[in-house]
Amino acid sequence: MKSCKKILSVLMVFLCVSFSSIGRAQAPAEVPVFKITPEKSTIKFAVKASVPIEGTFQKWDAAFTVTSTAAENGVLDIKIQADSVNTGSGMKDKKLKSKDFFNVAQDPYIAFHSTKIVQTGPSTFDIAGKFTIRGVTKDETLNLTGSGKGTGHGEITGTMAFDRKDYGMNRGIPFIRIAERVEVTVYLIADRVSGPPLVFKQ
Repeated sequence: MKSCKKILSVLMVFLCVSFSSIGRAQAPAEVPVFKITPEKSTIKFAVKASVPIEGTFQKWDAAFTVTSTAAENGVLDIKIQADSVNTGSGMKDKKLKSKDFFNVAQDPYIAFHSTKIVQTGPSTFDIAGKFTIRGVTKDETLNLTGSGKGTGHGEITGTMAFDRKDYGMNRGIPFIRIAERVEVTVYLIADRVSGPPLVFKQ
């Protein structure tokens, strides 16, 4: 009987130690959590044309998530409501929302999902990702410059250029000659709301 009790005691201790070890191994590491504030941020675009075309998107969401403290492990997602385009001209807005350009009735969102982040300098990054507009998805790169490293508050400015004809935007606007290259500019305000700071290369 004493032998059985001793065996059971040893077994219970072994199980307790094993489950405790598993629990510690599976516990997620603490990571930074960021919030991007659209009210203080902007997403703009510009196209060279005989009559300048530039504007902003007034409705969009963005998120930057990480699985560790390394900046390169982050994922940037941007989702824009295409019909929120505002050029200051009702005629231009209507044309951009039409099936010849953004085709908002059928494809209401413009999106960017990063697939790789490469730090190219103390505060610069190349962010490769999948860019979707008009339901067409292609690989594009967003070039970012950030400030506020180590403060928990960051101001991020980035540009991405693409060929509109690659996405089926082959038409023009009456009486306006439009270039094929479109440049998108993002200005994001990001704040770390919890977790440790990100680690950057020197």
